Amino acid sequence: MKITGKTKIVGIFGFPVSHTLSPLIQNVAFQEAGLDFVYVPFQVKSSDLRKATEAIRVFDIVGVNVTIPHKEGIIDYLDEISEEVKLIGAVNTVVNKGGKLVGYNTDWMGFLESLREDGVSLKEKKAFLIGAGGAALSLGFALVKEGVKTLFLTNRTYSRAENLARKLKEIKGDETEIKVVEFEKKEKLASEGIDILINATSLGMKEKDPPLIDLTGFPPSLYVYDVIYNRETELLKEAKKLGMRCQGGLGMLIYQGASAFWLWTGKKAPIEKMKAVARDYLGV
Repeated sequence: MKITGKTKIVGIFGFPVSHTLSPLIQNVAFQEAGLDFVYVPFQVKSSDLRKATEAIRVFDIVGVNVTIPHKEGIIDYLDEISEEVKLIGAVNTVVNKGGKLVGYNTDWMGFLESLREDGVSLKEKKAFLIGAGGAALSLGFALVKEGVKTLFLTNRTYSRAENLARKLKEIKGDETEIKVVEFEKKEKLASEGIDILINATSLGMKEKDPPLIDLTGFPPSLYVYDVIYNRETELLKEAKKLGMRCQGGLGMLIYQGASAFWLWTGKKAPIEKMKAVARDYLGV
C-alpha cells in the first residue's frame, strides 16, 4: 500500500477497536479495487465522541464505521440520518458528503445476507434475540422486517429489553408478536419451539467470557447465530456439540462492510477477496 498526499481516509470509531478486522478487510478491498484509500482504527472514548465526529469534517475523512459503544450516541452529532436509522436508532456507517455527515445502518443488511447465504429463512419463524444495544436494534429491525412470527427479547437490564420491544412494535405494529423475557429465565424458552437464537451482545469476544446461555434443553433444529466474529465463542462451541447449525458474525461483518464500501466509494466491493483474507487471518 502506497500512501500519498492524495490518499483518502476512512476508518472506524469504537472503544475498544483492537479486536476489529475491518481495517484488514477494507484495505484489501481498496487495493483489489484499485482505489487510493486507507482504512484506520480510531479508539474513541464516549467522552470524546463529539470531538471525534467533528474531526471527520476537520480532516476531510471520507467516512467511518461505528462500533461498540457509539452506534446510538453518534446520532446526536450527525447532520442527517437515513430512513432505516430513523427506525432502528443506531448508526454503523457515516459518510462525509462535503462536510455534511450522514449516518446509515448496514448491519441489518449484513445480517440478513449472511443468513441467506446459509440458506436460512426467517419468515413465520420464532426468534430469540439476546441483547438490547446497537447491534440488537439493527438485528431486531431485520427480524421483524423479514416477518418472524414471534420474537423473544432478553437483556441483563430488563428495562432496555422493554425499550427495544417498544421500538420494534412501532416499526411493525402487531405483525410480529414480541415478548420480553427476564434474563434469568432465558433457558425456559427451550420449550417454546425457537427456530433461531441470536447473540447480539459483546459476551464471547474475550477468551475467558462465560457461556451466554445453556443450550442443552433446546431442540437440535435450533439455528444459533453469534455476532462475535473474532473467535469461536463458547455459545458456538456448545451449539456444534449439540449438532445445531450455527454461524458467527464474520459473514455479517463482510456484508455490512461491503455496503459501507459502496457508500464511501460508489463501487461494488470485492466480497470474495474480503472473505478470503478474513478467513485466512482467523484460520477458519
